[in-house]
Amino acid sequence: MAGLQRLPPRQRAVLVLRDVLGFRTAEVADLLESNGVSANSALQRARTTLDDQRSVRDRDRAPLPRSPRERRLVGRFVDALENSDIDGLVALMTEDAWLTMPPEPLEYQGHAAIAGFYPTLPWWGGQALRLVSPRANGRPAFGSYLRDPHSPIAHAYGLLVPTLEGDRISAITVSASTASSRCSDCPGPSTTRACRSGR
Repeated sequence: MAGLQRLPPRQRAVLVLRDVLGFRTAEVADLLESNGVSANSALQRARTTLDDQRSVRDRDRAPLPRSPRERRLVGRFVDALENSDIDGLVALMTEDAWLTMPPEPLEYQGHAAIAGFYPTLPWWGGQALRLVSPRANGRPAFGSYLRDPHSPIAHAYGLLVPTLEGDRISAITVSASTASSRCSDCPGPSTTRACRSGR
């Protein structure tokens, strides 16, 4: 219905008469005091507009859970973070993407802000981060851990939840390590503090 409302009045009328009510082209032309060529042209433009609107909705829709499309996007996201690839990370994000860290009041929006934030972290650039993949309410989520350079132990760092929008990421929500400790799927000697380094 929303798509129909965005059509020009004549295109909307032709589409409804032809595709919904089943009128013939000549009948539509008579009703609209037009001709067959004009009616067919309006019908074609209306159909094209609706198809384009459906394409946009499909492109913006989040991938299905555990689908190949979701796995590809999430895999690129993990690789970018674990390898401190800021260009790769930003390329995956929508122009107006948000990075938030509740309950802290820190918020970053947009490519430039997010690209400026991550390199300020002390572990960035050293491939110290490891992401382990549970899920949160059916969405992709990751327990994040920092490798200890002096032992095979990686310490709990936080829970990270990306919001997927089409083939991009529109938000990253990072919670403190206490949040990751509440994730029953995160591995580790005690599930609350650490996990073994390595995949």
